[in-house]
Amino acid sequence: MRCLTLADRLRDQGAVCRFLCRSHKGDLTSLVEERGYAVARLTCRDTAAKSAIPAERASGPAHAHWLGVDWAEDCADTVAALGTGETDWLVVDHYALNRSWERALRPRVRRLMVIDDLADRSHDCDLLLDQTLGRIPTDYAAHVGSETQLLLGARFALLRPEFRKLRQESLARRVRPEFNRILVTMGGMDQDNVTGAVLDMLDRAPLPEDLQIVVVMGRNAPWLAEVRRRAACMGRLTRVLSGVDDMARLMADSDLAIGAAGGTAWERCCMGLPSFCLVLAANQSVIATILDAAGAAVTVCDPNDIAAVLARYDSQAGMTAFLAGLAKASASITDGEGALHVARKMMTWHD
Repeated sequence: MRCLTLADRLRDQGAVCRFLCRSHKGDLTSLVEERGYAVARLTCRDTAAKSAIPAERASGPAHAHWLGVDWAEDCADTVAALGTGETDWLVVDHYALNRSWERALRPRVRRLMVIDDLADRSHDCDLLLDQTLGRIPTDYAAHVGSETQLLLGARFALLRPEFRKLRQESLARRVRPEFNRILVTMGGMDQDNVTGAVLDMLDRAPLPEDLQIVVVMGRNAPWLAEVRRRAACMGRLTRVLSGVDDMARLMADSDLAIGAAGGTAWERCCMGLPSFCLVLAANQSVIATILDAAGAAVTVCDPNDIAAVLARYDSQAGMTAFLAGLAKASASITDGEGALHVARKMMTWHD
């Protein structure tokens, strides 16, 4: 999704972008094509074939197994997909790839950009983007060369333009916060049905009877039907939406969010939306910890912990102060202009 956002801004400035994606279960290649981009689909090994990858080629970053093939095969597939035409920028956004893959691709492209937020492996690139709040150059000192330019911090968060457009409207309604609508969004897939656990918690929590709940899930989410059945049994009005294209509007109209500590965390900050962050993957823990320390979100390890926090604010005045504090801190994190900054940097690059 963040690569789609960047591609949109690059296209606005005259670039021609295409995507190279491996065909994993539940991939979003059809969405990429719907947005008007050509997609080269790289095939994925079956489980038995994966186990046959030689150990010396399977070694690499901690998330190497996410790739679906070993890095050398992925490199060969990428070279083939690039074809013989000239490529000005190759943007790689994958936790399973590192310097070895990047060095092998260097001769095929003019410039190479890495999108990362783990700072846990070495890179060979011209430009590196890490939109994590509080990220500093020394975090990458051991991972990149001195010639690599760094774009670090939430100022460069890759958010779609609708968040920037609705930001002021969203912030204005948080001057005097209300507590009428909760937005629940755990990302596109939610493999473990954390959404269902959140709904169970909200159904038991002592919340206002007229409170409305809006759930957003990906259209390929495996638990979508189950969540819809659960929503129909809720004691408060609960709507389940899938494949939405108006997330900025949904956030602007919500008073509190419960969501994963992934890329949507920066969207919530841009909108000044108070939120509880749930860590659903190891790579989200850094984001959650930093947002909590900044007072921009409340990080919880289990959905049931949310009810305990909300119970502390059983008065209207208490809840208003709680939401106002979170809104002010989160709004200071990013203004939604990050994708434009990055696209301009790429389009005006001088070797």
